[in-house]
Amino acid sequence: MRTTKLPNYLRTYRKRAGLSQRDLAFLLGVRARGPVSEMEKRRRMPLLRTALALEVIFGIPAGELFAGMRESTASDIDARVDKLAAQLGSKVGTNKRHEYRTARKLAWLQARRGSFLAHDPQNRRAASARA
Repeated sequence: MRTTKLPNYLRTYRKRAGLSQRDLAFLLGVRARGPVSEMEKRRRMPLLRTALALEVIFGIPAGELFAGMRESTASDIDARVDKLAAQLGSKVGTNKRHEYRTARKLAWLQARRGSFLAHDPQNRRAASARA
């Protein structure tokens, strides 16, 4: 049974560390706690630099800190991988000049299909339990 993840676990890890929003803001190099509060309430998306800083501060991969966001992004990408593979598949045999590149792209897409969600530790445990 799969559970839906929260968009982020920033508040959880901040509380576990015993940090206030103001403390975390200081560690991130911002003057006010507002940006931290907005990220915790999912009103603001962190910049890459901020996500990497949070990863360093808590010692937790950004993909785990923002697990729900990562999960929905992975689902979106998987859908687009399938769509691109279908588009490329319909072009096979239409242009001999580009046949090699198309085949290479299709092989890469096939190898990546489903792998975006598979990188999630919880999904890996569920997949190994089914096997």
